[in-house]
Amino acid sequence: MAEIKEAFGIGKAICGNGAMLFDLENEKVVEEWLVPVDTQFAITKALRIAIPNVSFAVEIDGTFHREKIYIPKWDAGLDNVGVDVAEDAMTAPALKILARCSDGSLSSDEMLAIATPALAGIANVTHSNATDSLLEISALGVSKGATLAKMAARAGIDAEDVVAFGDNPNDFSMLEYAGRSWAMKDGHPDGHKHAKFVAPPHDQDGVAQIIEQLIELPL
Repeated sequence: MAEIKEAFGIGKAICGNGAMLFDLENEKVVEEWLVPVDTQFAITKALRIAIPNVSFAVEIDGTFHREKIYIPKWDAGLDNVGVDVAEDAMTAPALKILARCSDGSLSSDEMLAIATPALAGIANVTHSNATDSLLEISALGVSKGATLAKMAARAGIDAEDVVAFGDNPNDFSMLEYAGRSWAMKDGHPDGHKHAKFVAPPHDQDGVAQIIEQLIELPL
């Protein structure tokens, strides 16, 4: 969140697909909605059956742990030799569990189609990149939309007055909740099914174009 803090400096940010509320100004976690340890075990057990070649990583208390066969997408975790099985690192409630087909045999969409029924009633599963082979798993009931709705209600803001932009399935719940929501034109092909409008693609500064239009609206 360092770049976001530099750009805005105030307010609170919903992070981890809705699992964390972060105070930008004071740089501290305000609230978290974590995955209990027993649920983490239930998640890995269910997905190992549903997707036999799956591998896992887990984010716990600001640290990243991965299985040796899990290939990180970003630099985080590359210098960590990893554990044989993720369950060895699941010793405390987790912000998020990541599930990957490191061999790329399934796309994120294909993995999501399998994992959604497999994890029904256990956890919330989504993804943020259709061209990858990666799932992001949160506690049951936790999503960007659910946390955004909770924060708006606390502030006395109606859904009709909430503006949201998104490009992938991890944004869909937020797009459905917000009264004025835009799916990015170059985002996931299903985005328009969940948003009220479609914004120009990101390489045309689509978000900025819409914000400029909103600013010009009468109060």
